[in-house]
Amino acid sequence: MAVYSGPVCRLCRRDGVKLFLKGERCYTSKCAIERRKYPPGQHGQRQRKLADYGVQLREKQKIKRIYRILEKQFRNYFKEAVRRKGVTGETLLQLLEMRLDNTVYRLGLALSRRQARQMVSHGHFCVNGRKVNIPSYQLRPGDTITLASPDQKPGAIEEALRTTGGRRLPEWLGFDIQGIAGKVLAVPTREQIDTQVNEALVVEFYSR
Repeated sequence: MAVYSGPVCRLCRRDGVKLFLKGERCYTSKCAIERRKYPPGQHGQRQRKLADYGVQLREKQKIKRIYRILEKQFRNYFKEAVRRKGVTGETLLQLLEMRLDNTVYRLGLALSRRQARQMVSHGHFCVNGRKVNIPSYQLRPGDTITLASPDQKPGAIEEALRTTGGRRLPEWLGFDIQGIAGKVLAVPTREQIDTQVNEALVVEFYSR
């Protein structure tokens, strides 16, 4: 299958960093990275040196796993980033951050990007008053994200708001907790994107 359906903690251990695939659990001491800081498998504790290609590939895989997108879709994002003006690596991350499912996660309306993707697909959110059920929908500065049915708030969103109350809101987003409405204030800069990746390695990978 194209979509990985196994234990997601193995992916974090494989890349050696927290990919925040399990939501708030990743912020606690129960995180697999905190308990076993080595790759999974029988030979996980052996130290292996990767060639330049391997390092670039691992970085690409890491970004794909964080934002939960497939290879063809990721390649299309890269082509779009190359086409636009600016630094390609930074533009690539901006495109990924401005996805609707990622923005819902950043607003604290979902515990993980996986859950945010599911809720968007089920039609729980509106963008500028119109219901949108496409997780990859590209947001723009000025767009507002609201609940499709404010009077019937899903239990998953209520749980997420209780659990993620202490999560820091990115500077490029605004959030009205009373009306449960988010707004895209600007395109995020690289300094405002806390994803711990080296996007320059991805540019090198596709530029071979």
